Amino acid sequence: MSRAAAAARDTAGPPGAPPASSRPPAEAAGAPGAASGTAGPPLATAEASPRSAHLGAWAELLRLPALFTVPGDALAGAAAAGARPGPRTLLAIGSSLCLYEAGMALNDWADRAEDAAERPHRPLPSGRIRPAAALTAAGVLTGAGLALAAGAGRPALAVAAPLAATVWAYDLALKHTPAGPAAMAAARGLDLLLGAAATGGGTRAALPSAALLGSHTLAVTAVSRRETTGGSVRAPLAALATTAALTGLVARRRTRLPAGRRAAAAPGLSGSTPAPTAAEALTAALGAVYAATAARPYFHAALNPSPPLTQRAVGGGIRATVPLQAALAARAGASATSLLVAALAPAGRLFARRAAMRKVSIT
Repeated sequence: MSRAAAAARDTAGPPGAPPASSRPPAEAAGAPGAASGTAGPPLATAEASPRSAHLGAWAELLRLPALFTVPGDALAGAAAAGARPGPRTLLAIGSSLCLYEAGMALNDWADRAEDAAERPHRPLPSGRIRPAAALTAAGVLTGAGLALAAGAGRPALAVAAPLAATVWAYDLALKHTPAGPAAMAAARGLDLLLGAAATGGGTRAALPSAALLGSHTLAVTAVSRRETTGGSVRAPLAALATTAALTGLVARRRTRLPAGRRAAAAPGLSGSTPAPTAAEALTAALGAVYAATAARPYFHAALNPSPPLTQRAVGGGIRATVPLQAALAARAGASATSLLVAALAPAGRLFARRAAMRKVSIT
């Protein structure tokens, strides 16, 4: 989906992403050396290195560690709609992943001239991936995302189509304009609504959650616009204030649960009292994790808006997307779904370490 993605910078220590800027190339396999007492390495070993390097370049282009911030959109949307995740939710997640990766490939294709000057290590300017291949991948992934959404039903396709349009508009026209952060925020919000539409058939109940997630994405994207140059104090301060406001709004008890959960929470029913209390405690805990993940790097970037600290702020904001998604699901009363989403955060960090891709970019 969109970079909005919806996230970023340093996934171990994003956007990204909703999609942040420079990052080192993935570590390619080392050249095989001749074993002692032999004429040279086996042919299979010699052929594996270029193939691994090529796959590593695509993994870098597509920012694979950032994919772990995507499924939580659809799951939080399903929770907000009051529906239990099912096969159509899986189709929505698949659609989101395709559209997110389409945005990643399209981003580097659109920025190939700028990256040649500022980030020559990236896959396209370094020559490891041809621009035509990146553009083709963006088109194929977009088509696949729309096809998966169509499989989830007309309501899902009705959301996926404007989501795909937002992704392409952001990368090709809006990214370097004042409307860029708003477009990224809209993409993340639409991605959450995609999960609601696919699972529950409607989006109205999920609009508040989409607005909260979109506000977070707006703040992260605004910070990311200065990550290569630094110098902006206002953006991290605004992001810090946004994080505080969102933490309070997420923790606030909903006065009206989704229709599918009202009966379970009705007073007087057996087991009705502990459930809201447990859900509220889980929501507060996940909200605290969200605040701690995002606020500290924002604060450091506000004190010293250097490029490295700004990049860390973007990374923190993107990593905070997952606990925010989990908190939104818990707020809707879907405790099991929220714990599933929360588990994506350590899984993403583990993948990033094993894949030697500790930094991800959203812009």
